[in-house]
Amino acid sequence: MAGLFFANGALFAGAVPRYPEVKGGLDLSNAAFGAAVAAYGLGALVLGLLAGALVARFGSARVAPVTTVVLAVSVVLIAAAGSWGALVVVLALAGAADSTADLAVNAHGLRVERLRGRPVLNSLHAVWSIGAVAGGAVGAAAAGAGVPLGWHLGAAAVVMAALAVGCSRLLLPGGDRAERDGAAPAALGDEPARSPGARGPRVVGALLVLGVVAAMAQTVEEAGATWGAVYLREELGAPAAVAGLAFIVLQATQTVGRLVGDRAVARFGDRAVARAGASLAGTAMAVALALPAVGTTVAAFGAVGLGIGTLIPASLRTADAVPGLPPGTGLVVVGTVLRLVLLANPVVVGLVADAASVRAGLVVIPAAAALVLLLSASLPPRPRPTS
Repeated sequence: MAGLFFANGALFAGAVPRYPEVKGGLDLSNAAFGAAVAAYGLGALVLGLLAGALVARFGSARVAPVTTVVLAVSVVLIAAAGSWGALVVVLALAGAADSTADLAVNAHGLRVERLRGRPVLNSLHAVWSIGAVAGGAVGAAAAGAGVPLGWHLGAAAVVMAALAVGCSRLLLPGGDRAERDGAAPAALGDEPARSPGARGPRVVGALLVLGVVAAMAQTVEEAGATWGAVYLREELGAPAAVAGLAFIVLQATQTVGRLVGDRAVARFGDRAVARAGASLAGTAMAVALALPAVGTTVAAFGAVGLGIGTLIPASLRTADAVPGLPPGTGLVVVGTVLRLVLLANPVVVGLVADAASVRAGLVVIPAAAALVLLLSASLPPRPRPTS
């Protein structure tokens, strides 16, 4: 299971430090580049709506490795995109594969969590972040060394596809309902999701709010991925290898936050951890944008990663615990809201960047953190003792 999270994190992250090269090679404006990146979200949204049906029909243990291999192939095609239109098609394909793989690995991770009766999803997402750091570090090193984009992405795809195939034999047998009846909800802190009055429109509203919380975390992460290197390179004058540090440091500290996140959530609850993390992320980035410099910006992205680490696992866990829904339904709703928001974000930031600056566009990060603070009541409070 952990290997699939690693591959899912590493594959697309390897291309991120080379975004400035892709953008420059195609001579794209900030708005055009943002629109191309938005195609990734469009592909994720379109197929993401069907991902739940695929997982329900074939099972997460089958869907996860297959779609990871498809993602590996699509990432290689970024190097072959010779025009803006081709880049849009390739990124849409990558988004479609990634969204399905993402739902499948999370559905399987929640099976593991229910089987163990304690939080483990943050740790699995930490492995995803480790994969993202590894992929981003390789990408930054390859960019600094002038390794051709095709060679770099092709080699990474072969390794990660092989890992996905190897992990497929180690996944839990049976369907995705197998552990649901034996779950230990109190240990996972899902009291709001199991409240007897949570039915109909209230369930839909709760899932939508959880989707927005997850979307804000992903918005922050995508801002670092899409615009961090561009901002450091084009507006702060950082060299190519240093420009990639925005994403790498964000992912590294996010990994740390997720590694300690399961213990923190078990002790304090998802709500308190989310509020503390959002406060840290929003404050750090607001200070860095007010005092622009390479060092303070890289440090701020580090604080941002640490702050947002538990938000997506918390939203997914809470949504999956809603009673009366087929397996994966809560995950699909949260994922759909997340992708709808992400579809607009790159375009909006790109338009702001063209009209003012990338620095102005990155104000989206403290704004997203503030929204998480407002909506954090949707997450479970401190869990009850299980003994």
